[in-house]
Amino acid sequence: MTVAEKNSVAELFLQRLENEILVLDGAMGSMIYGLELSEAQVRGERFKDWHKDLKNCTDIFGLTNPEAIVGLHRQYLEAGADIIETNTFNASPVGLADFDLPE
Repeated sequence: MTVAEKNSVAELFLQRLENEILVLDGAMGSMIYGLELSEAQVRGERFKDWHKDLKNCTDIFGLTNPEAIVGLHRQYLEAGADIIETNTFNASPVGLADFDLPE
């Protein structure tokens, strides 16, 4: 996306904020945990041999199962959300340290 396109999108967003109430998506973590995934499903192929449990690392799930994240976002859009956030709960050196994941 070019700078001009980004500015245009930002301008449209600000116009909408001035004129309407926008709905933000909801509890993404709850939606992910609601999938009741196994450790193997969260790890995927990419992290299958990692030395620590990763089941509670939703950021890893976003890397190993992006199609599921897209599906959850789609559910929020279908429910009427105007704004969709990412699911980067622990995506920092401090948060990922619990899982022995490098930066």
